[in-house]
This record gives sequence, structure tokens and C-alpha cells, in this order.
Amino acid sequence: MVIRVQYNNDVYDYVPDRVLNQQIARKNIRRFYRPSEKKWVTIGVDRIRGVGGAYDGAERRGMHPAYAMMGAS
Repeated sequence: MVIRVQYNNDVYDYVPDRVLNQQIARKNIRRFYRPSEKKWVTIGVDRIRGVGGAYDGAERRGMHPAYAMMGAS
């Protein structure tokens, strides 16, 4: 999948999704379009996957009864 991006120099382009994280880490990207939400995501303003503060919600990982059975030996 390709993602629409806006570079810091205001040039628009498309990059493969596997390259997006590298471009963000190199601080080359100002924002990218998130089609699932139909909106532009601004780096440093909007939340992006793997970046951000602590999760305030309830812990859900490993809560399924099947996981509890895996730990019991």
C-alpha cells in the first residue's frame, strides 16, 4: 500500500507504507494521509502508532480465558 505524504518542504508524494516509519524517524515528513480515518495526520500533533504517552485504558492483553490456561502448567 502507498501512503500520501507531505514533506517538510511542502512537496506531496506517495511512499510505500513500509517506508513511512523510516521517513517519520528521519523527520522528513510533515504529515501523512490516513485513509481509514479520511484525514491528514500531523507529525508531533496527532497520535501515530508506536508513539505517544501511556495508555490510560483497562489492560486487555491476556484477559481471555484461553490465555490463563496457557500459563497454568
